[in-house]
Amino acid sequence: MKSRNLATISLAVMACGFLFTLFLPENLAVILLRGGFEAGLVGGIADWFAVTALFRHPLGLRIPHTSLLLKNRDKLVQSLISAMENELLNKESIENKLRRINIIALGATALTRYFSRRSARAELLEQLKGFVLRLPAEKAVPLIQSAAAAYLREAKLGEAADQIATRLMNDNRDVAALDYALEGISSWSARPETRAMLGRIASEKLAEVKLGGLKGMAFQAFVGFVDADMLGEMLQGMVQSTIRDFKQEDNPNREQVIREIRVALFQLMSNEELIGSLKNWALTELQGEAAAAFLLEQLEGLRSRAVTLIEEDQAGGGRKLLRLYALLVRRISQEKEWLQTTEDRIRGTLISFVEANHYRIGHLVKENLDQMDDASLVKMLEEKIGKDLQWIRVNGAVCGFVVGLGLTVIQLF
Repeated sequence: MKSRNLATISLAVMACGFLFTLFLPENLAVILLRGGFEAGLVGGIADWFAVTALFRHPLGLRIPHTSLLLKNRDKLVQSLISAMENELLNKESIENKLRRINIIALGATALTRYFSRRSARAELLEQLKGFVLRLPAEKAVPLIQSAAAAYLREAKLGEAADQIATRLMNDNRDVAALDYALEGISSWSARPETRAMLGRIASEKLAEVKLGGLKGMAFQAFVGFVDADMLGEMLQGMVQSTIRDFKQEDNPNREQVIREIRVALFQLMSNEELIGSLKNWALTELQGEAAAAFLLEQLEGLRSRAVTLIEEDQAGGGRKLLRLYALLVRRISQEKEWLQTTEDRIRGTLISFVEANHYRIGHLVKENLDQMDDASLVKMLEEKIGKDLQWIRVNGAVCGFVVGLGLTVIQLF
């Protein structure tokens, strides 16, 4: 039963009881009951008047000092604002509360509780999958091309090339490249088909030589003595022997070749015209349709791979996601100094926000109350405190009944 109905019933009981005793024969019990009901009725009516006068004019009569809350609406609002700003939610209490809270630990606990739920991981993976599928790869391609082209225009390729060449020589990569080339030439020259090719070429070139006199006779005798196979075998042996010599680290010819390679490499790196032409070629190719198609293909491949990984983890209940989260937590927990710095920075930001915006609490309360008309304000207050006030009416009727009994007894004796 609602307290408002209970208060009304208690007042009705007192009124009915008083009226009923008026028509009963006079005796001690009737006199006592009449006195009790009469005092209870007076007490109930008085308390009804007092409670009603807080919110409105009783019976619509504009009796002085009634409808107190509406008459003092501005004072009530200012009191609520003052209580909120200076007592309940004052700036110092909020700041002290923030200083006692371990913000990062609190957030980590909430995240851990979230990631420990299989349904939460599944939902997060589904959202992540949808996000990956919605990424506009075709719109990202021009941005990547533009950023790469801007970087290439500003890049000092000459300096970069010089540093690369220096690093290669410091690491003896040029020597390794020479050895690799020598090994390849050695393998190529050792083939039978190479020997036949060398012999054929030498025989054809010797046949083209025209010499007169004794030298010509001697040369023709030599040419007639050797055939293509012999020439090929001789040239193959010379090439193999030369390569073996070049492989010896103390061979002067090897050292001279290495020096020449290095000189040529530095000359190439310092050729600004060549580097400029290479840059222009790279820019043209980078901004072309072929590069755009290549980038789009790569991005779509990355998207497909990412979706596959997400779907695999979805099938596994999000275990990989949970392991990744646990790995991040363990890694971050080791950074004590960073955690403390971040904690202080977050707390400082929140405290600064509270200091700068604390006044908005009062403004918000005032704006909300100003938007309410008198009827809405009275209804809200009655819903919040009306229950306790109605019990005052009940208690007034009951106490009046008891006091009336006592006074009646005193009058009789």
